[in-house]
Amino acid sequence: QVHLVESGGEAVQAGDSLKLSCAAAERTFGAYCMGWFRQAPGKEREFVAAISRRFVSYYGESVEGRFTISRDNDKRTVYLQMNSLKAEDAAVYYCAASDNLYSRDPDSYDYWGQGTQVTVSS
Repeated sequence: QVHLVESGGEAVQAGDSLKLSCAAAERTFGAYCMGWFRQAPGKEREFVAAISRRFVSYYGESVEGRFTISRDNDKRTVYLQMNSLKAEDAAVYYCAASDNLYSRDPDSYDYWGQGTQVTVSS
């Protein structure tokens, strides 16, 4: 079992930057692939980024070049640095943990946080 708690979501202007954090309590944090997903009202959950336990990162097409995922295993925390935010980035952002080496499929993730709201006004 992994308990994940996201933080950092807030209302910002288009073009601004924001950094989300997701903290886990378990010492096994380093063994998981960590992912960020987002879901806007009326839309399906969308893959944003993932970072493997070997620190290899992957990104969704819509955020490639603007967002950066990172992890600090000592702090048991995964981060999502979001730059050049757009109105279409507004969503609830979720972090998740997977036993797989890497996946873009939300069904591959076993543990989820409660989400943090990001609002972007243009």
